[in-house]
Amino acid sequence: MSNRAVLEVIALDEEDAVAAQAGGADRLELVTDMAADGLTPPTTGFAAIRAAVDIPLRVMLRLTDGFASGDREQADALVARASELRSAGATEFVLGFLTPAGEPDLVAVERLVAVLDGCRWTFHRAIDRAADRDALRKQLADLPGLDTYLTAGAATGVDDGLATLTAEASRAGEPGYEPQILVGGGLRLDHLPTLRAAGLDAFHIGGAARPSGWTAPVSAEAVRTWREALDTP
Repeated sequence: MSNRAVLEVIALDEEDAVAAQAGGADRLELVTDMAADGLTPPTTGFAAIRAAVDIPLRVMLRLTDGFASGDREQADALVARASELRSAGATEFVLGFLTPAGEPDLVAVERLVAVLDGCRWTFHRAIDRAADRDALRKQLADLPGLDTYLTAGAATGVDDGLATLTAEASRAGEPGYEPQILVGGGLRLDHLPTLRAAGLDAFHIGGAARPSGWTAPVSAEAVRTWREALDTP
């Protein structure tokens, strides 16, 4: 069995996707509108990226900024988008919603999971805004397809979340802690030794793959730097 660490890169379009794969990304998170912290891309955009690369794609399911599912009309629209993406061939997704009290919005999440019909999915950084991370994990534990938590360990980023990340890594296999931890959110190369020593083996980058900023495309060389750092014993 390979012990290669997973490197996931945010892609906005085909150019990003091709560069990320060339640099050694294992998987892409597909989003649009990073000004809103990443929303659901159009189905045509997904199809174009799917045709351009052959690595796994996880498609964001979120129509508005933040971690609320919105009103009934917005929730219905997101379910329709998820169904459309499934019909277009999407098989992996990213989602996550909280109530105003910081608890998992099980109604919104379960509606989407029903449409995904067994597809693998990531619960994203909404966990970093949860009132109780442990309770959230246990409430979501039996949902089909959940195999990953994207988290920085803290709402403010990995710098402040290192202790939480290492503590949660030590609980791998416990109820609610079976999904893989995908570390992302202010992640830097200098964090990797501590995280790898704790047994963490999946990493997510966005801005770090774009040295010239979000208005510029993904840099294959920047992704390669991360790939080499992860592959170095």
